[in-house]
Amino acid sequence: MRVFAYTLLAFLGASSFANAQSAQQQPAIPVGVVTAERKPITKTLDFVGRVEAVQRVDVRARITGYLEKVAFKEGDLIKEGAPLYSIEKGLFEAAVGQAEGVLEKDKAAKALTEVQLQRSEDLLAKQAGTQVARDQAFAADESAKGVLLVDEANLKTAKINLGYAEITSPIAGKVGKTNVTIGNVVGPETGPLTVIVSQDPMYVTFPVSQREFLNAQKAGHTVDITGIKASLLFSDGSPYKHPGKINFVNVTVDRATDTVLARAEFPNPDFALVDGQLVRVSLAGGTPEEKVVIPQAALISDQEGVYVFIAEEGKAAVRRVRTGGASGTGVIIDQGLTGGEQVIVQGIQGLRKDVAVRATSLPPSPDRS
Repeated sequence: MRVFAYTLLAFLGASSFANAQSAQQQPAIPVGVVTAERKPITKTLDFVGRVEAVQRVDVRARITGYLEKVAFKEGDLIKEGAPLYSIEKGLFEAAVGQAEGVLEKDKAAKALTEVQLQRSEDLLAKQAGTQVARDQAFAADESAKGVLLVDEANLKTAKINLGYAEITSPIAGKVGKTNVTIGNVVGPETGPLTVIVSQDPMYVTFPVSQREFLNAQKAGHTVDITGIKASLLFSDGSPYKHPGKINFVNVTVDRATDTVLARAEFPNPDFALVDGQLVRVSLAGGTPEEKVVIPQAALISDQEGVYVFIAEEGKAAVRRVRTGGASGTGVIIDQGLTGGEQVIVQGIQGLRKDVAVRATSLPPSPDRS
């Protein structure tokens, strides 16, 4: 019996030694790390905005006529004054000619009334005529003068209508799809023939809740648009490279949504912003504060909250963190890291606390995964 006990103890001891030796020989897991950086972070607020062209024109026909030409290519950039449509001019040229003829006829009549008025005044001065005859001649001359004014106005109207036969662009920008084609009769009742939107710069409008204004007031700040920087993110998360600035805050509150409409202006030299596009607007202002920023890929969530792995003395260690929002494509850490920690961003799968790791430093890019 005693021999059996010694044998069992020897077996167990050998087994424990083998397990410890196996654990010691387990290779370290290779991981990629990024140093948790302390950066000056400016407080930002995010809003959903809509891109709007600074100028947007619905092109309409101002006279009724037969459409004989479409002079643009849909989607093209065009200059102010560029030809768009041509309406048949024959009837309008005839109207101008008719108005000119009437004007010339009435000019001749006016010349006659002037002569008659002068003759009646001469006769009255020589006491060879009557006051009644002179008054009648004066009235006839004034009437002829009024007829000329009407004729000149009619001629001007006819020329204006003739000019409306050539429809040109009132602004520079991109021209949209044409809603009519050659051969149709168009007029003011036809509706928009096409639309033109300016391209550079562009506006982005977004609603700001009253809560945001109240929070600014509680913090001791006046609601002033001066110095507020604006940036954009597209719907796929990619940033727009040109910064903007707030140039208008509405003077009334929308009673339905309890928001105030704000507007930012952005340069658009590459035409990346499109009228009607949905974007995310970030506003930055105030004094920058030192914050720890790490890549988004380092964050892990469980039932207890959010944590990250760090490489510490050759082992993986866990740090519970509290996030403070996004900074670009990285994330701000308000609590849990002090800066300088080697945060693991690659090789996280299957990683456990106190497991041996072999850390390789990676470039500090928040896009790493």
